[in-house]
Amino acid sequence: MHTPSPTSYVSAMVLAAGRGLRMRPLTDHTPKPLLRVHGQALIDGPLKGLHAAGVRDIVVNTEWLSEQVETHCLSWTQSHPDVHVRLSHEGRDFGYALETAGGILRALPRLSPVFWVTAADVYMPDFVFDADVVQRFIASDRLAHLWLVPNPEHNPKGDFAWQAMPDEPGLGRVTNDTDGPRYTFSTVGLYRRELFEAPWTDTIAGNPQGTALPLGPLLRQAAQAGHVSASLYTGAWTDVGTPERLAALNHTDTPP
Repeated sequence: MHTPSPTSYVSAMVLAAGRGLRMRPLTDHTPKPLLRVHGQALIDGPLKGLHAAGVRDIVVNTEWLSEQVETHCLSWTQSHPDVHVRLSHEGRDFGYALETAGGILRALPRLSPVFWVTAADVYMPDFVFDADVVQRFIASDRLAHLWLVPNPEHNPKGDFAWQAMPDEPGLGRVTNDTDGPRYTFSTVGLYRRELFEAPWTDTIAGNPQGTALPLGPLLRQAAQAGHVSASLYTGAWTDVGTPERLAALNHTDTPP
């Protein structure tokens, strides 16, 4: 069987291990990725978007109420038999979620040299996992490419600054500057495997110790070294982090 080259084979990880404490009581019996917006489970959005982009190998991490997430993913793959969805059972393996970078490290042996990461609890119905951006990223020397959005009310100071790169229209360099415009990280990003290896982290691929690691400090370290770029995304975007935000989405007449 032909093995796709790194430039043609891109896998993805969908983050679905969060407890969703701010969403209680809705998440006491339903994992946040399975809460519904306009009749569709939140996790179906990124799964459908990745499928439409031709991604056929997806890892989903789980912790809270993992059996429900596993059952849903199995049902989804039965109707999309050309996609291989694998589960990374953080709760089953360690008894707790590994946070974003820890979860990526746990799944790293199953991911391609360049891979997508997105979250199951962010609603971005119009986002396109653009193959052209993937190829531009692969051809670059950057370790991560993020999609940044205008700051929502719950994150007014943003996460990163963005500086346009005149030689690459539409793209910018991510910085840690506190002056000037700052944006919020949408949770969607392209990553190179090397970002999750030494010297950027001491945790080995597969994360056998179950080290819980946040992604933010790793991205800020790489941004400081000039290895992180970003696109600005102005389409519909909601971090479904509270029951009120979920209710607001579902009270719109049509999906935004």
